[in-house]
Amino acid sequence: MNNADPSPKAEVFERALKSVLRPMMRMLISKGIAAPAFYRLVKQTFVETAVEMMGQDATDSRVSVMTGVHRRDVKEFRDPARSAEETLRAKVSTLSSVVGRWLSDPNYAQADGAPRPVPRSGDAPSFEALVQSVSRDVRPRTVLDELLRQDIVRTDGDAVVLDLDALVGPADTDQRMHFFAHNVGDHMAAAVENLLAEKPVLLERAVFYNHLTEDSVRDIERHVRRLSQDALLQVNKVAAERQSEDKSKETGTHRFRFGMFFYKEDEDDKGPDHP
Repeated sequence: MNNADPSPKAEVFERALKSVLRPMMRMLISKGIAAPAFYRLVKQTFVETAVEMMGQDATDSRVSVMTGVHRRDVKEFRDPARSAEETLRAKVSTLSSVVGRWLSDPNYAQADGAPRPVPRSGDAPSFEALVQSVSRDVRPRTVLDELLRQDIVRTDGDAVVLDLDALVGPADTDQRMHFFAHNVGDHMAAAVENLLAEKPVLLERAVFYNHLTEDSVRDIERHVRRLSQDALLQVNKVAAERQSEDKSKETGTHRFRFGMFFYKEDEDDKGPDHP
């Protein structure tokens, strides 16, 4: 951005960018991440994004010119270590797939999408069979222990019970960070696509009201939680059915993410300089 002679559009974009970055700055400060570490991360992300956009034409020199990142740093950033992220992604994928199938497979879910309690072992429907239907590379006991640790499931005698109320997010910090990255990342990607397109092409809607009492907001939140749970169960069921049909097709290369959020705050708690 050219600060010497900012255009009105640039000023509007800068204000919008500050609003988007402000919650991120709160998290960075809370995590003890200082500005130099963040700047390095920004430069690395600039480089990786430019490489994705340019494809085979992404030489170090061209990436450096496009991003303003020094060529020496470009060379370093183009070979990041990804093994830790890939391991975490595989772990999250297995757990999410087990829960998703539990909520969509007629053998494991009721007509309204609510999960049935299932025996721990034995032929389907059982927890053991459920895990093996998702992956045979991980032991059912390992998955069960992890879901128990995160309070996503509980045992009732020989039965395993999935707790819908616990599906607000995993207890594991690394996994919460994984979902933070991908949920917020995809939401941001949808917003950016709509901003760059002549006409918005992706679903991105929100309802906003202020001048409400705390009790009213609490009641509205309870209503939203019920609606969102129903919507997520229905979407999960439809998506699982389509995936079962599409996963063997050559054109089955697309993905989607559908999510919801509810944010609340007391505006009187803000400082006078808050936007």
